[in-house]
Amino acid sequence: MRSLILDPLIVFNMETKLKTSSKSNDIEVEEFNRRFDERFEQRMQEREKDKVPRMALIATKGTLDMAYPPFILASTAAALGWEVSVFFTFYGLNLLKKDLDLEVSPLGNPAMPMKMPFGPNWFKSIDWEIPNIVTSNIPGFEKLATVLMKKTVESKGVASLAELRDLSIEAEVKLVACQMTVDLFGHNKEDFIDEIEDWVGAATFLPFAQKSDVCLFV
Repeated sequence: MRSLILDPLIVFNMETKLKTSSKSNDIEVEEFNRRFDERFEQRMQEREKDKVPRMALIATKGTLDMAYPPFILASTAAALGWEVSVFFTFYGLNLLKKDLDLEVSPLGNPAMPMKMPFGPNWFKSIDWEIPNIVTSNIPGFEKLATVLMKKTVESKGVASLAELRDLSIEAEVKLVACQMTVDLFGHNKEDFIDEIEDWVGAATFLPFAQKSDVCLFV
């Protein structure tokens, strides 16, 4: 067999071409990665800009004071352009009734000071910390507390509960009623507002909550 003897100059040229080719490939890869990163960052920014935030609220309380948070949060988020859905379950279902005859109970609620909505400023600024033994034994005390709270809300120019609910409906907040609660307590659907989006169980609402950016339990 004949041995293949290569001219040293030829070998040198081949090695130079290989190194040059390798360096060129490295430059192309770096350029590709740079452009890819720039495009990826741009696409992510566009996606984030076009994304509509979603909020899921779960309302469980049926007293006057606890009826405000879900509607305030829902109407505010909807006004910001968010997609909002509120799941009303157990006593929270009372917030969807046509007759919003809700009361507030100071009993067992130490975070709720009693304030008077009338009189001079020094009198209205007093926190009337009334012991539970008094609030639980005075007949009609919850009625009195409810009247005082409604008067306070009115005097401060805060929207009523019915107005906040209407604002939420106008802002296309989805009001979802818990069907299990309806069956459990024997509610009559005719007692509820017509704007209820759906009557479903927790299993139907949870997928929406899972995909939400904000999920709150009230």
